[in-house]
Amino acid sequence: MFKGLKPIVYGGREVWPIIEGGKGVAVSNHMSSGAWAAAGGIGTVSAVNADSYDIDGNLIPQIYHGRTRPLRHEELVAYAIEGAVQQVRRAFEVAGGKGAININVLWEMGGAQRVLQGVLERTKGMVAGVTCGAGMPYKLSEIAAQHNVSYLPIVSSGRAFRALWKRAYSKAAEWLAAVVYEDPWLAGGHNGLSNAEDPTKPEDPYPRVKALRETMREGGISDEVPIVMAGGVWYLRDWDHWIDNPELGAIAFQFGTRPLLTQESPIPQAWKDKLMTLEEGDILLHRFSPTGFYSSAIRNPFLRSLEARSERQIAFSMEEAGDHTHQLDVGVKGRAYWVTRNDLLRAREWVMQGYTNALKTPDNTLVFVGDEERAEIRKDQADCMGCLSHCGFSAWKDHDDFSTGRLADPRSFCIQKSLQEAVHGGDIDKNLLFAGHGAYRFKQDPFYSNGFVPTVKQLVDRILTGD
Repeated sequence: MFKGLKPIVYGGREVWPIIEGGKGVAVSNHMSSGAWAAAGGIGTVSAVNADSYDIDGNLIPQIYHGRTRPLRHEELVAYAIEGAVQQVRRAFEVAGGKGAININVLWEMGGAQRVLQGVLERTKGMVAGVTCGAGMPYKLSEIAAQHNVSYLPIVSSGRAFRALWKRAYSKAAEWLAAVVYEDPWLAGGHNGLSNAEDPTKPEDPYPRVKALRETMREGGISDEVPIVMAGGVWYLRDWDHWIDNPELGAIAFQFGTRPLLTQESPIPQAWKDKLMTLEEGDILLHRFSPTGFYSSAIRNPFLRSLEARSERQIAFSMEEAGDHTHQLDVGVKGRAYWVTRNDLLRAREWVMQGYTNALKTPDNTLVFVGDEERAEIRKDQADCMGCLSHCGFSAWKDHDDFSTGRLADPRSFCIQKSLQEAVHGGDIDKNLLFAGHGAYRFKQDPFYSNGFVPTVKQLVDRILTGD
């Protein structure tokens, strides 16, 4: 029999230890996070390029007028702060004094520290804590402590947490509310797979979480500080043996994918409909994100086109050497590239199929694309506003000389453009749709039968029963 969860005290009030995943770029907004808190849980407002509204409640389009990338970056930071502040205030009102509101920030987001400071300065007393991942956010604890809010770092291993703790977090231990273990194989969005881990061979999360708890104990952290299991969490009954388990200490659970299909979820109806059609295997753990991290999304035509683009790729040398004995005679103009005989034949075949443009990658390869695809890639790279601190697609970084010094990577895509369009009614076949590995379970779960779309309150009540 499912033993169930017990409430915990967080943010000065009693809440259920279930957290709404902080899905970025307007997916976890005030409607979903406020409703999650109102149901007694911990709602999470995404502070990643959040939406803002005019005095009449109409969405304000994020249009960039700056003629240079640094100027557009400044506009982006301003949009991000204003949007997140509005979302937090609205979520706080929706919650009505129940539950708690967190905000989520990607450390690899352009201007992340400035955005976090700006939001916390204007939302005092509303934000209980900050979850943060996508990188090594050493400054997170310092910023959270300055504003008297808790911090909940997102890690995928005990090793990562040990580095954060020793370098920074031990100096603000009293503000550490929880540590989020985000399973790098099962979670949606950006995942922290290391070079030593095989993306095709998922590991059991239990020993990894047990190792994380042991690392926390080494640092003198109480077992009452929860580890939040994130990624692959659908039915709490599946995790019954984790609850009240002395090896693991206090455990909470994060739900990212399952709240996508609720009445308060702001994603377009077409995206919700798509979720109900997924089969196991329809989620791809890919490395096309310009962050450099693996990420998990629905394998729709957009991702399939990126897969195909990456497959139309050959290595080259700038001089005749080794197996590179043939000069490339298609897709390039004015420069000599030496390739193998087999790759020369492949390149000629791609050009005959309409992929007439060879674009260089940072890895000394050439990717073949059509005219329309080339124009879109070049335009997106030129229009970049620095939404990531380091962007492989645009060769951007938001400090020093504003350049990574590397070639932009045509195997990737503009993540800001894709996510904004997906959330705001763009063609879901042409944009990235983040989802966790377990998204195929929507189709299998009787709770969603006959087209039923629950409210967040109905979903939370269902979760707490173990179903």
